[in-house]
Amino acid sequence: MTTATLRPFRADDAPWLVAQHGALYARDEGFDASFAELVEEILADFAAGHDPVRERGWIAEEAGQRLGSIFCVAQDGQTAKLRLFLLLPCARRRGLGRHMLRTCMGFARAAGYGRMVLWTHESHAAACALYRAAGWRLLDSKPVRSFGVDLVEQSWSIDL
Repeated sequence: MTTATLRPFRADDAPWLVAQHGALYARDEGFDASFAELVEEILADFAAGHDPVRERGWIAEEAGQRLGSIFCVAQDGQTAKLRLFLLLPCARRRGLGRHMLRTCMGFARAAGYGRMVLWTHESHAAACALYRAAGWRLLDSKPVRSFGVDLVEQSWSIDL
């Protein structure tokens, strides 16, 4: 297990999150700038009007350094949506991603959601393996052109 901790997302984390998503996905997936723009919009929406009782974001940190993020937001009254799950390469393979996912799912369950959903891409094999190991089910998979590249978009779900 990692020595990293999870703390609540703060507004001053947003520029870091946008930059990290943009840089990592450009480097690893070839995504164009529209992906970082989408992350910026998601964070602006969250900061402008999330329900702190039923929606939350976390930042993983170790020794004062940010390592990743995960968010739980409402899709509707019964369904939570996992968003912006990111773990820097230097923090992977230490159990931190599993801890972040469990924390997010536990929060959703405690907040009264009966189900969680998420959207990702097939190329994120490690994340998809983590979802599957945690009991998530792949609902849909389809080829798309997004963020300047050809991708296979996936939708996943889990009953809480």
